[in-house]
Amino acid sequence: MSHTSRLLYTAKVRTVGGRENGSSRSFDGRLDVRLSSPGSARIGTNPETLLAAAWSASFESAVAFVARERTIALGADTHIDAEVDLNLADHGYFLSIRLNVSLPGVEREVAQGLLEAAHALCPYSKAARGNVDVATTLI
Repeated sequence: MSHTSRLLYTAKVRTVGGRENGSSRSFDGRLDVRLSSPGSARIGTNPETLLAAAWSASFESAVAFVARERTIALGADTHIDAEVDLNLADHGYFLSIRLNVSLPGVEREVAQGLLEAAHALCPYSKAARGNVDVATTLI
């Protein structure tokens, strides 16, 4: 953290039991989920689904921020379909992400500029840069 930065929020979550048979609960009680492996019959979600939800929410906020700065109106039907892949290769597990963004009513070239600026601004995109394959696609 640089000397000019300020802490805005700290999320605190306790996870017990891992992805196969676990649960995660935030210290404030607002998140309380059971975990299961992808494709499992067990009730619960998996870390990849949680990452897809978190990243797409953050990215949509980044798009909205850039749009406001550029005085571009976004419609209420703006949405992001996020896909997070858990992959396995010789070197181990890795993730790949696809953010499919719909910006109805925004000219394609303008919308593409919003996506590029949002990808540079979004904290999830910054954290993954150089570590995770990320594709942002305008749909």
